[in-house]
Amino acid sequence: MKIVSLLICSFILVQSCRNSAFSQTPLDAINNQFVNDAALANASIGILAIDLKSGEKLIDHQAQISLPSASTAKLFATAGALELLGENYKPVTRIYIGSKLDKVGTVDGDLWIRGGGDVSLGSKYFNADGTELDFLKRWADTLYQLGVRRISGSVIADASEFGYRGAPDGWTWNDMGNYYGAGPSGLPFYDNMLKYYFKINSTAGSAPELLKTFPTVENLNFKNYILASSAKGDNSYIYGAPYSLDRFGTGFLQMNSTIVVKGSIPDPELQFAIEFKKALIDRGIQVTEGAKGARNMNLSAAWKRYSSGPMLIYSNAGESVGALANWTNLKSVNLFAEQLVCLVGYAKNGDGSTENGIKQLDKFFATKFSTEGLYLKDGSGLSRSNAISPSHFCNLLKFIHKSHTFKTFKATLPIAGETGTLSDVCKGQAGHGRVRAKSGTMSRIKSYAGYVDTKSGKEIAFAVIVNNYNCSSGTLLTKIETVLNGLAVL
Repeated sequence: MKIVSLLICSFILVQSCRNSAFSQTPLDAINNQFVNDAALANASIGILAIDLKSGEKLIDHQAQISLPSASTAKLFATAGALELLGENYKPVTRIYIGSKLDKVGTVDGDLWIRGGGDVSLGSKYFNADGTELDFLKRWADTLYQLGVRRISGSVIADASEFGYRGAPDGWTWNDMGNYYGAGPSGLPFYDNMLKYYFKINSTAGSAPELLKTFPTVENLNFKNYILASSAKGDNSYIYGAPYSLDRFGTGFLQMNSTIVVKGSIPDPELQFAIEFKKALIDRGIQVTEGAKGARNMNLSAAWKRYSSGPMLIYSNAGESVGALANWTNLKSVNLFAEQLVCLVGYAKNGDGSTENGIKQLDKFFATKFSTEGLYLKDGSGLSRSNAISPSHFCNLLKFIHKSHTFKTFKATLPIAGETGTLSDVCKGQAGHGRVRAKSGTMSRIKSYAGYVDTKSGKEIAFAVIVNNYNCSSGTLLTKIETVLNGLAVL
């Protein structure tokens, strides 16, 4: 009897194994191959793919694990801004004068520039090369046309309503001095970028000559440790903290060339005042005193200051949230993502700090889906303190799919094989043109999250996050493409 029972159990076990093997779908096989890849043996992996119509989970591997995801975090910043502000919201910069104009056009007092967080000012994404600072000329001309001929005080740039944190929590030393590590501000301009123009000679190991910077930063203390090299292009980095005039250049630049290295402006607020003062003088408006930033002044709260003091003389509306969100996701613009978060907070209660913006996003998303285990510290994903799970991403994508903002939001996402940061992803493969997603890449981090319009007409929300992989970023992309292509052919 025991032998018969044993035979029956063995038969059932064999049949179960056979049925399991035969029931495995091609997508299951792709997923199993991916998560068991030798190059990912030490990695943290989270994957989730959901049929948006049926709710069926097509892939689910550690979907609840919260991980740093790099730039895919921008999906929360852009979706939140579109939901809470609307695609047509435009930040406004205002100019005030300390008194009414007298008969000869003199302002008895200071000129104030009240920052509203408009990151489109002088941005390369909205202005042709070489014309980025022309907006300052237009503003100066407008003031001249309004009769302003002399300012007896200073030009004061005021970014105080957005705080002076400089950079969000979790940003690292090796990022902040570079252009992609430029922090948010109440008065961002020129993408908060500082260009270093280098001339490199033909001697390997020699120091390139710094010809100039643009804009010119007064009292900039640049230490040049960059070396000439036979390696092609720009392999240099700029180090420096917010508001510090100390900057350090390291790495290598190609011999026999002239190269522009892009870093971050130390103090956007003060630099804005300096540049606008120049524009006013060039237009023929005298400025008796200097250019100042409000950060170093002992001032009352902004709402008190402007409600009873200076007189509003000019307002300028910037580009819309919809336009900013488009560039944020298409080209993965860190500064735009950060400014969108700040605008959310500013529009809510007048506090444009990153902390308040994140607080408002957290409160909003918590009313739409489970945010347990979701930790947002910035808008761009540059902070390694962010922790987001594939479930969080797919919940966000499901929510937006049903929202009135879906069409606008989806249009911001790069198309695989065609546009933006996905132009080389799945190119010529099954996912080409069918995947619309945000990518994320940092040291030892790679992620993708977005939508797939499958061959059979299904709509899928997906997220893939991998941390600490044992291969090159390019090799990992090839492995992830297999998963994306597998979804696309469904």
